[in-house]
Amino acid sequence: MVATKRKRSGVLAVSAKKPKRNKKDVEPPAKSSAVPKEMEEAEKDRIPGPVCKGKWKNKERILIFSSRGINFRTRHLMQDLRTLMPHSKADTKMDRKDKLFVINEVCEMKNCNKCIYFEAKKKQDLYMWLSNSPHGPSAKFLVQNIHTLAELKMTGNCLKGSRPILSFDPAFDELPHYALLKELLIQIFSTPRYHPKSQPFVDHVFTFTILDNRIWFRNFQIIDEDAQLVEIGPRFVLNLIKIFQGSFGGPTLYENPHYQSPNMHRRIIRSITAAKYREKQQVKDVQKLRKKEPKTVLPHDPTDDVFVTPAEEKPIEIQWVKPEPKVDLKARKKRIYKRQRKLKHKMNSGNAK
Repeated sequence: MVATKRKRSGVLAVSAKKPKRNKKDVEPPAKSSAVPKEMEEAEKDRIPGPVCKGKWKNKERILIFSSRGINFRTRHLMQDLRTLMPHSKADTKMDRKDKLFVINEVCEMKNCNKCIYFEAKKKQDLYMWLSNSPHGPSAKFLVQNIHTLAELKMTGNCLKGSRPILSFDPAFDELPHYALLKELLIQIFSTPRYHPKSQPFVDHVFTFTILDNRIWFRNFQIIDEDAQLVEIGPRFVLNLIKIFQGSFGGPTLYENPHYQSPNMHRRIIRSITAAKYREKQQVKDVQKLRKKEPKTVLPHDPTDDVFVTPAEEKPIEIQWVKPEPKVDLKARKKRIYKRQRKLKHKMNSGNAK
C-alpha cells in the first residue's frame, strides 16, 4: 500500500516515492592497499592481555591506620602493607585519648569490615590489633623485629596488586586459638578475587610460621615454573597477647601465658645489670678487708732446706791498682762544642774591628 494524504477538498493525493540509490553508491569506498602486510601479521601473532570476566563477590575491605606517636619504621611498615593489599583503605591517625570502640564507627564510615590498627606506646612499643568489625573477634599482638621494604633491599619483586598465596604452619591446625587466628588472617590478608584494584596474577606468597610461641610473617616471590622463592619483604614478628570475643574489647577468649610485657622485660634487664654491679662492689669490699687484716707469719719449716745446695765460695780478690776513670763522651762533646763556639766568637769580633 502506498501512503496517501487526504486534501481538504476530499481528493486523495498520492505521495511521490523517493528514488532508490544504486548499489554502487551504497557500497563503502574500497580500503587502500597501502597497509603493509607485516602489520597484519604482527596483529595476528599478538597475544591479548588477560581480561577479568568474573564478578567481584567478596567485598572484603581492610582499614589500615594507626594512633599518634608512631615512629618512622612503623609508618613505613603500614605503607608497605597498603601496597601489598589492594583491598585496603587508609585513614588519619587516631588520638590516643579516644577509646578503641570508636574504631568500629570509623570502619562503618569507611565501609570496611576488617581492621588493622597499630597502637604506639611510650614511643618504643608497638601493638597491632586485628579485628573483624563490628561483631568480632579481635586479637592484640606485640610487634617485634620490624624490617620494612626500603630497609631490607631484597632481590625479590612482585607485581603491584597481584593476589598472594597464604602459607600457614601445620601448628595452626593443632590448637583452637591458632585455628581462630588462621581464619582471621585468611580473611584479612587474602585479596578478594576479581577485585577492581587487583591484578589476575599470583606471583608471591605470604608465610605465617609459628616459632617460639610467636607468629613470623614473611613475603616471598615465586620465580617462574621452578617454584623457587626469593624474599621480598617486609618482615615482622607477632607476639600474641589476648584474643577478645568482640571487636576491640569484650570477654577474653584466650590469654597467652608465655607473654612478657616490654616493661617487665626492661625491668629484668635492669635488675640483671644492677646485680652485676652489686657483685663487683662486694668483691672490692672483700679485697679491702683482706688488705686491712694483719698478715699471719708462718713458722719456719726445717724441711724446706732439704734440697737447698750451698753455692761455691769464690776467692776474694783485692784490687791494688786504681781503676782507670771512664771517659764521659757526652761531657767531652760538650767541651769540644764550647771551644769551637768561643773560637767562632773571637773570629767574628776580629773581623768586625
